[in-house]
Amino acid sequence: MDKSKSRYFIALLPPKDIRTQVNEIKQYFADHYGSRAAFKSPPHITLQPPFEWLTEEVPVLEECLSEFASERPSVPITLSGFAAFVPRVIYVNVIKTPALLTLQAGLMTHLETTLGITDPKSKQRPYAPHMTVAFRDLSRQNFKAAWPEFQDRELHFEFTAGNLTLLIHDGKQWNIHREFPFQPAF
Repeated sequence: MDKSKSRYFIALLPPKDIRTQVNEIKQYFADHYGSRAAFKSPPHITLQPPFEWLTEEVPVLEECLSEFASERPSVPITLSGFAAFVPRVIYVNVIKTPALLTLQAGLMTHLETTLGITDPKSKQRPYAPHMTVAFRDLSRQNFKAAWPEFQDRELHFEFTAGNLTLLIHDGKQWNIHREFPFQPAF
C-alpha cells in the first residue's frame, strides 16, 4: 500500500492587519526587485522548519500540537525593522525574547521526543526568528540594490501570538492547515 506524505511546517502567524502590511512589503519586492517566492507562504515566524509527515498520521501530529499549545501561554511578539541573511534574504526582524526562544526550543524538543520530528540544520545553528519578505529568487544583484533601501527602514509592530499554526504544502504554496490555541490567559 502506497503511503502518501505531505510537507508541513509549524509557525506563529501575526494578526491579519500585520499580515496585510507585510504582504504589501512582499509586493514591493515583487514589483521592484523581481522577488516573488515569499508569496508562497503567509507572513509567519517559523518555529519548526518543513518536514514530511504521513497523511494518515496527521491526527497524531495534530493531537501532539494541541497538547503542546494548550500547556503554553500566548507569546508577545515584537517586529522591529529589517535584517538580512546575506546575500539573498531580507526579512522583518523579530526580537528574540526569552518567551519566544523558550517556546521554539520547547516545541522542537516536544516534536523530537514525541514524534521523532527533527531538523538537523536547526540543531547546528542558533534559532534566528524572522519574517521573510524576499528570498530565493532575489538575485545577489537585486539584494545589493534592495538592502541599502531597507536596512535602516523603520517598522514596528507588537502583537500576541495566541496559537501555533500548522501549514501544509499543496505542491505550489503553503496554506494554513490548522491552528492550535495557547493556554487561555487568566
